[in-house]
Amino acid sequence: MYSRLLVPLDGSSTANLALHHAAVLARLSGATIIVLHIIEEMKHSNGFERPRIYLEEVRPGFLAAGQKLLDEAALWLRQEGLTVETVLLESKGERVSVLIAQQALATGCELVVLGTHGRRGVDRLLLGSDAEQLARIAPVPVMLVRQPQSVVAIAAPGQSGTPA
Repeated sequence: MYSRLLVPLDGSSTANLALHHAAVLARLSGATIIVLHIIEEMKHSNGFERPRIYLEEVRPGFLAAGQKLLDEAALWLRQEGLTVETVLLESKGERVSVLIAQQALATGCELVVLGTHGRRGVDRLLLGSDAEQLARIAPVPVMLVRQPQSVVAIAAPGQSGTPA
């Protein structure tokens, strides 16, 4: 079975669902869960900040938020009696799917458990799909976890059923 599971988190409900699936697998196999958060710096900058403001205020803010996300997940997993490690990365312009695949190798993981929004059509075309890309390039198996269909079906018109 698996001894090391990689779970990328982005704060979405689908990522949290993936974490719960990984916890079940870890309980069954005694695996360690490596929780990963990748910060995409460009999502936190408007490009008009002065370098000093970015370095002293913006960057520390998104690093702290990312670490908090990891710490909360790790605390929950430890309370569940599971072994956990955390990894916080900055993308530095690299594609998230590539960084996840690299982390799977670097941390010796045998499975990636990833939440996916299940976008289709134009949304997938415009937004891309890190999950789809990861499934193609990952050096290990990838388990994609989506919200149950009933949750998606009751979402308001124009929404995907999960937070962005």
